[in-house]
Amino acid sequence: MKRLIALLGLTCLTLLSACNTVQGAGKDIEKGGEKIQGAAEDAKK
Repeated sequence: MKRLIALLGLTCLTLLSACNTVQGAGKDIEKGGEKIQGAAEDAKK
């Protein structure tokens, strides 16, 4: 029973850290998209 509780705890921690990582990656991708969009607008002018 203790192993099951420990396994569930580790699983929860892993999932929570993965969510944080995905959120950070999403922000990085968004910033990259904004830079590309800015470069495209500059090229139009």
